[in-house]
Amino acid sequence: MTIRWKHLIVLAIIAPLLGLAVGWSGLMSVRASTGHWAVTDWFLHWVMRNSVSARAVAVGDVPPLDDPGLIPGAAGHFETGCAVCHGSPAQPRPDSVLAMLPPPPNLKVVVPEWTDAELFEIVKHGVRFTGMPAWPVQSRDDEVWSMVAFLRKLPDIDAEAYLQASGLHGLGHAGEVSPLPITCESCHAESKLNDGSFVPRLAGQSEAYLLNALKAYAGKTRPSGIMQVAVGTLSVESLPELAAYYTKQTPAARAGAVHDPILIEKGRILAEQGRYADKIPACLSCHDKADANPAYPKLSGQNSAYLQNQLALFRSGGRGGSQYHHLMTGAAKELTADDISAVAAYFSAR
Repeated sequence: MTIRWKHLIVLAIIAPLLGLAVGWSGLMSVRASTGHWAVTDWFLHWVMRNSVSARAVAVGDVPPLDDPGLIPGAAGHFETGCAVCHGSPAQPRPDSVLAMLPPPPNLKVVVPEWTDAELFEIVKHGVRFTGMPAWPVQSRDDEVWSMVAFLRKLPDIDAEAYLQASGLHGLGHAGEVSPLPITCESCHAESKLNDGSFVPRLAGQSEAYLLNALKAYAGKTRPSGIMQVAVGTLSVESLPELAAYYTKQTPAARAGAVHDPILIEKGRILAEQGRYADKIPACLSCHDKADANPAYPKLSGQNSAYLQNQLALFRSGGRGGSQYHHLMTGAAKELTADDISAVAAYFSAR
């Protein structure tokens, strides 16, 4: 029998109609309890791996992921947003999650199977038909990379190390956790912070600045997947109380950061004088002066790593924040990477 064009046309019309008929009939089961056929399971995973690998090519250069400052914020977010499905070194996946189709994988086992770029693709964009969501804010690649850095270490993290990294409040032993294990102090406790922390010091900041920041995160005008999830668990009425709490705290004394004196001097000049040729104003014309606008943050003594990251976000136009954030976007536009390092070094040591 010779297959003619008309046969193909008829087939092209009938095949979709048959598919619709099968779907309408209800014969196709969507029960998670019965699982997939082996061939279906293989095909779905095969498609996923090919899709992730193909798109990971466009990720570009992988930044250094061995900075310990990347871990705490990512670990806290993992406990809040990821451990409920994937489990953690402190708690296994619950039986209810294991009944999902497909069940969320044990990341300690599967993470080594993926490259850094592939993990970035999965964390940032999620995976359809699995319940794996995309990163809450698509513009914060720096946060996604911090999660990749954490995932890289996850296979070697034991329960006690995870409790320390995430700030999970245990009741004395790994596996014994309170009903509300993550708090602001899990990440922002002064005892956990040092000059290499990407998490900021909040103690002693003005109430106006902290409240504006919390409202900006809640209103999604200051992009941060980590903070939007954290603030999303709070009521609007509780934000002033939280801001007032940290305003009343006294920053803990700690050993000063060690920076190159030449770098600090360059930062001092920018802080005190700015750079007229590039229309960069002096930082101290707004910040850390007696009559400063209380809505502006205090920079002296802040973590250098945090300041560098925030200035880089301002320079790229991706920072956002309160009604004043556009002032910093303009001020940071002409800063070089060396300028940012110098200013951050100066204020962290000031």
